[in-house]
Amino acid sequence: MMKIILVGFGAIGKGVAKVLHEKRDYLKKNYGDFKVVAITDSSGSAIDENGLDLIKAIEVKETTGSIKNYPEKGSEMKSIDVIREVEADVVVEITPSNLETGEPAKTHILESFRNKKHVVTANKGPLALCYKELVEEAKKHGVMFRHEASVGGAMPIINLAKETLAGNEILSIRGILNGTTNYILTKMEKEGLDFETALKEAKELGIAETDPTQDIEGLDTAAKIVILANSIMGLEKTIKDVKVKGITKITPEALFLANKRGYTIKLIGQIKENHLIVEPMLVPIDSPLNVKGTLNVAMFETDLAREVVVVGRGAGPVETASAILSDLIHIYTTINTKQKMKNI
Repeated sequence: MMKIILVGFGAIGKGVAKVLHEKRDYLKKNYGDFKVVAITDSSGSAIDENGLDLIKAIEVKETTGSIKNYPEKGSEMKSIDVIREVEADVVVEITPSNLETGEPAKTHILESFRNKKHVVTANKGPLALCYKELVEEAKKHGVMFRHEASVGGAMPIINLAKETLAGNEILSIRGILNGTTNYILTKMEKEGLDFETALKEAKELGIAETDPTQDIEGLDTAAKIVILANSIMGLEKTIKDVKVKGITKITPEALFLANKRGYTIKLIGQIKENHLIVEPMLVPIDSPLNVKGTLNVAMFETDLAREVVVVGRGAGPVETASAILSDLIHIYTTINTKQKMKNI
């Protein structure tokens, strides 16, 4: 059995709970029991060593605003204390990303390692700011650290490169790693909308945040390519090392002229020859990088497999939960394999 603590119970946290509930029979049949023994949010927690009712947890959060109101199991116990005191195998850290300090996620992750708990996260902040420190701390304490969900939502970018493409040298990575900006540019291109109108529509549809600064200024993409550079290519970069330019100056006229020449304009994150760049770039209309709407895409240039492209949904609670579930299964099977080897 795997005991899980969910730290953070916003849209992604609820998505993870929903997926674990819906997949419980599949998981039990193919792997074993995955039980969420604690859930925390900014105001409190709910704890049950036998496993919380995940549907009830979602209902409590949505109707009362806080998981601490979970009947009989709720309390004002803070996340850091839950990590320290509740017996569990894995902490899933899914609080909002902070690209300035990485907190509180950084502290949650480090404290999990120090308490011999594996970590799965979707949180870009600490990964973009102090990746090396986190990896070294996980090794020091003999625990696993997985973060597929931090880049590209449901797209298997990190695991594809590190596992499926193992043995290949990754020469460069380019891609569209932000669905909000891709949606805006697609609307501008197809319908001739100006930037502000396309952004307003994206907000109304819930595709853009109320404050979309990190998306439209390229910071979200910058954080993601830092994670890719460090985790896949072995670099030691932070978000300060990225040359960043957003999409606010792009006009429908520029897109029209690009189309006439056989190109479109996309916000591309690129890692090549130790340089990290995020900026609007001309992309040939027939290129695999020319995906539309909220889709994301990543292209690896490798020495053996040549070009490898992965396309998928880069955001959304269930899509992100898909990547988190993949990492949880990896940890579960790794633990089981090690245990079986000991018993031989």
